[in-house]
Amino acid sequence: MTDTKPGGRAAGKTASGHLDRRAAVKALLDSQGDDLLIVAGLAGAKGDVLAALGDDPRIFGFGGAMGAATSMGLGLALAQPDKRVLVVTGDGELLMNVGTLATVGVANPANLGIVCVDNEHYGETGFQRSHTGLGTDLATMAQGAGIGAVRTVREESELAEAGEMLRQSNGSAFVLLKVEVDEPPKIRFSWDAAFHKNRFRQALLGQP
Repeated sequence: MTDTKPGGRAAGKTASGHLDRRAAVKALLDSQGDDLLIVAGLAGAKGDVLAALGDDPRIFGFGGAMGAATSMGLGLALAQPDKRVLVVTGDGELLMNVGTLATVGVANPANLGIVCVDNEHYGETGFQRSHTGLGTDLATMAQGAGIGAVRTVREESELAEAGEMLRQSNGSAFVLLKVEVDEPPKIRFSWDAAFHKNRFRQALLGQP
């Protein structure tokens, strides 16, 4: 177990990972190239993506729909088989709709990657310890659901291999990032859902 950084609501709590979440997500995204559509889950995961790429029209960020990111990413990948889709979600959000992994495993679209940023805590509700801090292994669940390409990343040296797997897999891929318990700076984000829907649609289809 690794001590977290001092300060913030998470001070004093520990997790089995010690990756810096912002740096790890950026490293994975940078390895994927520009031909990527990104579905970003709530709060921390969305902040990680925005910190890495800025306010990019290829990003569809969720607000107020906990548990839906992986389902939407799956639907998008199936509807757009010529586009590469990456879901970036958190452990708390994925736990809320973990059955989606079974549908991903059965459908197995080759253009879908899932990155779960696992700090073993519910960052939105006070940093209570999540199931993943009490023995639940989301990578094992993804593998059991039938997803063939699965990696757990605990060290920076493992990020390059995980990024290559996301990019090269001939089926759906799942990466579990075990990160520090931390509260990175908030990223400003417009809550205008219609604006984001229309902008993402234009980036996807080239039309308003």
